[in-house]
Amino acid sequence: MQEIFDDLIDYLKGIWIKRRYIIISTWLICPIGWGVVAMMPDIYQSKARIYADTQSILAPLLKGLTVQTNPDIQINLMVKTLLSRPNLERISRMTDMDIQAENPQQYEGVISRLRDNIKIKKQGRRDNIFTISFEDTNPEMAKNVVQSALTVFIENTLGENRTDADSAQKFLKSQIAEYENRLANSESRLTDFKQKYSNMLPDQYGGYYNKLNITKEQLQVIELSLLESETQLKSAKAQLKTVPTQSTNSQNKIQTSNSIKTSYDDRIAELELSLDSLQLRYTDKHPDVAEAKRRLVHLEKQRTKEINDYLNITSSKDGSTLITSQNPVIQQLQIQVNQFENMVASIKVRANDYRTRVKELENKIHVLPEIEAELVALNRGYEITKNKYEQLLNRQETAQLAQQADQTTNKIQFKVIDPPRAATKPSGPKRILFFILVTFVGLGAGIGLSLLLSQLSPVATSTSQLSKATGVPVFGVVSANQNLGLQKWHRKKTIIFVISNLSLLVIFIMFMSYFLFPDAIQAPLKRIF
Repeated sequence: MQEIFDDLIDYLKGIWIKRRYIIISTWLICPIGWGVVAMMPDIYQSKARIYADTQSILAPLLKGLTVQTNPDIQINLMVKTLLSRPNLERISRMTDMDIQAENPQQYEGVISRLRDNIKIKKQGRRDNIFTISFEDTNPEMAKNVVQSALTVFIENTLGENRTDADSAQKFLKSQIAEYENRLANSESRLTDFKQKYSNMLPDQYGGYYNKLNITKEQLQVIELSLLESETQLKSAKAQLKTVPTQSTNSQNKIQTSNSIKTSYDDRIAELELSLDSLQLRYTDKHPDVAEAKRRLVHLEKQRTKEINDYLNITSSKDGSTLITSQNPVIQQLQIQVNQFENMVASIKVRANDYRTRVKELENKIHVLPEIEAELVALNRGYEITKNKYEQLLNRQETAQLAQQADQTTNKIQFKVIDPPRAATKPSGPKRILFFILVTFVGLGAGIGLSLLLSQLSPVATSTSQLSKATGVPVFGVVSANQNLGLQKWHRKKTIIFVISNLSLLVIFIMFMSYFLFPDAIQAPLKRIF
């Protein structure tokens, strides 16, 4: 440790011996550097503070009715894009800085200066308070640039919603027109298809296979009913053959056709009740009412036919006279036989009709499924297009409501807290800091040069250094005689060093005072010169 301390002392002594280089370095660097710093032009800063209020009272009222955008995200986006090329060009035009550029290179320099010097910062993370600042040698220009940047920021933020709304409206209108044409084409294709295959399309019973199964089931039920009716007819005829005949006509109960009870009386009564109920709910043109009337007419004709057949029969198949018989049993059996015969005939007609339907459906097994599949595809395409069209109409109404809300009141309200002003005092450059820095650079350069030269041409300043350099032990020291004049010479060099540094200190203080006290020093000098 002592050795290190001794080496440090030797270095300092070497620097002190070469101290003339410190004088040369400081006088070459410091005055020139201080002059350059003093000649630097004044920089004036102008800034403005603005508050963006995003708490609009209209937002909670329109929640769920319009498309809600996040104003904070929009503001952050505009902050990031404020220094974009179009905005900088607009600011240069608003401040007439573009006129100062005589060629494209100078214009690019103007744009670059605006990009580098315009600063926008947000105060805090939650508060929407922004500071826009700009530095320039001309205070009025700095103010104009800040005012222009503030105007561009506000107008771009407020105009972004209107631009987005207009773009959305144009897009929705084009899409609605396109889907309207597609919907009309789908309706036209569906109408043409239904007209072409009107007699082959599925009805209320469902598709082809469902209709075929239902028809077959109904045919089975009718065939079973036909079998039951034929069995009852055979039984009634067998009973009729076993009953003894009578020829007395004095107690014949057949008076008129209304005194004969047929198999259609109950069905006609039920159908009339059903028709009365349908006519209470529907008009005569309703399909159910028309079908009920048609069936009622058909049953009345069947009843009249049965009565006529009954009255016209004069004998049974085996030759026995029954119609004029006064035996009520015979009369009743004959009526039953006639009823069963009519029922069998009616059921056969229905069975033949269902057999024909089944046969027609089975013959169309390769045609109807394809038609149904095509109809399903057409309906599916039509429904999809219709749903999309209705959704677009709803979106258009929502967009119009949102646009009207934006035109009525803005979601973002800007309040200028501090408007931009032309600075009366320069904000830069930091000359005091530069003066100190130049001083340290000059002093450091002199010390470094002195140390370097002391090592290149070393001078022994102590016995230990001399012994270490030569390797010969030193046994004694002889001081210089005053007659040689060495002490006087060293004293003179010291005085020159001190006077030089004091002179530099005075010059340094003058430079510092000139800029530290502008009102006390600069104002009188300006009045004199």
